[in-house]
Amino acid sequence: MRCDIISIFPEYLEPLNLSLPGQAQRKGLLEVAVHDLRDFAHDRHRTVDDTPYGGGAGMVMKPQPWWEALEHVRGLGEGTPTLIVPGPGGEVLTQKVARELADEPWMIFACGRYEGIDERVYEAAAEVMPVRVISLGDYVLNGGEVAVLAMIEAAARLLPGFMGNAESLVEESHEDGLLEYPVYTKPASWREREVPPVLLSGDHAKVAAWRHEQRLERTAARRPDLLHASAALAGTDLVPQALVPADFGELMTLQRACWADEVAGAEPEHAWWGAPAETVDDLRDAQAHWTTWVVRSEGRLVASVRARRLPERRTTWEIARLMVAPDLSGRGLGRALLGHAEAAAPADITRLRVNVSVGGERVLRLAKKAKYRVMPGGGTRSGTVDLEKRRQS
Repeated sequence: MRCDIISIFPEYLEPLNLSLPGQAQRKGLLEVAVHDLRDFAHDRHRTVDDTPYGGGAGMVMKPQPWWEALEHVRGLGEGTPTLIVPGPGGEVLTQKVARELADEPWMIFACGRYEGIDERVYEAAAEVMPVRVISLGDYVLNGGEVAVLAMIEAAARLLPGFMGNAESLVEESHEDGLLEYPVYTKPASWREREVPPVLLSGDHAKVAAWRHEQRLERTAARRPDLLHASAALAGTDLVPQALVPADFGELMTLQRACWADEVAGAEPEHAWWGAPAETVDDLRDAQAHWTTWVVRSEGRLVASVRARRLPERRTTWEIARLMVAPDLSGRGLGRALLGHAEAAAPADITRLRVNVSVGGERVLRLAKKAKYRVMPGGGTRSGTVDLEKRRQS
């Protein structure tokens, strides 16, 4: 991932050379270059701002230095970069946005100051490259440098190889819509405060259940807005039910909605494959080999999963097609449905397997968080990945 940063205070970005971001640069995972905007101002005072048309307080950054800087940086690499402009009027930086930034091979960050950058720079830039305005939140900073530090670190830490322990990425706040659980280390007793006994029990299932409960409680107390959609889903209609032929039409709609991003990025001849390409006859045939459950909320089919005993390994329970309607993702419904499919495994099953499409990043993270491990050699079906774990007794 390449990041070019334009600022009138280049020294502000030096923390990117420290700690893990610095190590990532030395390993070649991250490339950072900082450019001084004043190098593109040609008067004696290297002026980059002027008074605003229409009057008002403050100064506005001039278009000429910015355009020269952007054109210079664009000429330093191959391909088309994405311009990222920090600003309180942009979309809010979330974990979802951070993942999107991590997928960008090349970004130019424009650190504005004063009252902002002349609007015509945005308009001209949008004609030659994608432009995104991103905000850290509903408050105002003196400039974009602090925001850029946050954006680059949030995105870079998602790059493969950036973190020493990649599993820590799937156990963090906001990865699945909930805040992180409380953590403890030695000593077990400190100032008459004890570590919760369940964490000392050695019972991994009980520890996992306790941590999930703590995440729900902490999210409800500190960020109830994250639970709002989940609360709206509460009700008896969320009990998974066995798929029946009357569900086929809605299930096909759900499958296409959940695979929309992958379909959009595919070549025309490969646009519809797997789940999105299934017909009613395909679903009817699958019922002979799979047990499929669906979940409804207020009458709408919003989630589904299917499972079976693996034909070639009779003691392995395969779980596949875990789907949650895109507008309800990140609310814990996928986790609950995965748990339901696991619990349905026959008593003689010793291993659990989850089959995920290559582009199914959300389900992949969910499975890893549930302690599944990616199996080498590709998935059972073309375009998929298999993850497995031992079944807990």
